[in-house]
Amino acid sequence: MSFSTVKSAAMEGLAVEMVYVEADVSNGLPIFHMVGYLSSEVKEAAERVRSAVRNSGLEFPAKRVVINLSPATMRKRGASFDLPIAVSILTSLGVLQQNRRMKDCMIIGELGLDGQVRKVPGILSMVSEAKAQKVTSCIVPRENKKEAELVEGVRIIAVGSLRECISYLEDGDRTGGEQRYLGEKEADKIEDRGKVGEEVPDFADLYGQENVRRAAEIAVAGGHNLLMVGPPGSGKTMTAKCMAGILPPMNYEESMELTKLYSVMGMLDGKEPLISRRPFREVHHTATRAALIGGGIVPRPGEISLAHSGILFLDELPEFKRSVLEVLRQPLEQRSIQITRTSGNYIFPADFMLVSAMNTCPCGKFPSTACTCTPAQIQAYLSKISQPFLDRIDLSVEASKVEYRDLVKESVSCPESSAVIKARVCEARKRQKIRYQNTKIQCNAMLHSAELSKYCRLNGEEMRLMGQAYDVLNLTARSYHRILKVARTIADLDYSEEIKLEHLQEAIGYRTLDRKYWGRYV
Repeated sequence: MSFSTVKSAAMEGLAVEMVYVEADVSNGLPIFHMVGYLSSEVKEAAERVRSAVRNSGLEFPAKRVVINLSPATMRKRGASFDLPIAVSILTSLGVLQQNRRMKDCMIIGELGLDGQVRKVPGILSMVSEAKAQKVTSCIVPRENKKEAELVEGVRIIAVGSLRECISYLEDGDRTGGEQRYLGEKEADKIEDRGKVGEEVPDFADLYGQENVRRAAEIAVAGGHNLLMVGPPGSGKTMTAKCMAGILPPMNYEESMELTKLYSVMGMLDGKEPLISRRPFREVHHTATRAALIGGGIVPRPGEISLAHSGILFLDELPEFKRSVLEVLRQPLEQRSIQITRTSGNYIFPADFMLVSAMNTCPCGKFPSTACTCTPAQIQAYLSKISQPFLDRIDLSVEASKVEYRDLVKESVSCPESSAVIKARVCEARKRQKIRYQNTKIQCNAMLHSAELSKYCRLNGEEMRLMGQAYDVLNLTARSYHRILKVARTIADLDYSEEIKLEHLQEAIGYRTLDRKYWGRYV
């Protein structure tokens, strides 16, 4: 048989499409020609495949070899086509038979010159596409085995070399392990699975700053954005890191979505690939726009996508370039980011909770008399944060200098631990889950303006207070909506279905800080 077809998959951003690797071997001048809208690394597969076949003890034909990767309209990138190309050529030569086992199989893997099969990124998404296309089995690199097995209903055959792949296609499964399925009971325990990551500090070790702790709890309970303003050393950074420890557990769908994203980036742990903890991404202030939102000639997800379903922490907020901060405005509203290139539009998920921290001025002591900054320096510092950006912050809270008596543990009662706070957060999230069942809303922060009248209804006294605050604080429609969402979360923490006056008063209090510091400068 001089012609053969093997199934594989190609990735474009986060999208996956089935690819058919076609091989035609015929008499003629010994050339190796590849077509199908290929990138340079795919074209280089010719030399990798040639050497891998020879070093696997097989003879590479001195014939005319033509490889086509279909469909030709999609750009093919990466080295994951090496193994299917080799199998397709060997099938055309008659070394392998194009039997049912091959027809029902997707083949993915990079080849070394010695014939070893190496891991590739994006395996989870590719195997998921195989399942969607009703492909029953997938041959994947051995290092990607556990990642591939996260997909139910597809048989995974993990191979370490081209020889092992040939052995399976000839005689059946000699090397692949049995498919491991993730049942419902196991999925319920998803918070105990996967990579744990670095140790998270506990709120029990954070003394003082009761108002900051309260704002952090509200922010996590409702998925709201938080800005902490205060002098250096007041515990802003530690508070942000403690917030990672009170995030609610992920469900199976969220975990799989995030794992697919990290799989594309090649950032998964090979031993425990399923991500079980919501991400906490801390970004340095020297980060570029592309690093933050994603980009490149071939767009790749940025930090806002890596923080999907978790926290994006920006410390020293005014030290970021203003142009970098401004690009966050769209994803903060749409919870996704669209990057446009001539090759098409790439949409990456970006449903993150923004937590940021900053000083009040370059020296950090404004407005006290100890401040050494000039009014011009303070204005330049604060003006890096625009009013439209501040408008997208749900809670702004001021952290004060920690007093000595708060640092001496013996003289004060022990603060609440993260476990105690997390229990309240999870209870509030349960109330929201029940309230928004049969909708796409997962937390209060996701409410749209059209839905506020239904879920954030105010009574007469509360409406009068809100009207006064709207005029006095010169609020925008966006900030008004965000106050209602925060008030809804405070009510949930208070086990109240109605937004009461005290809930609204507290929510309005978290919108006054920008007036204090930015009223005269922005």
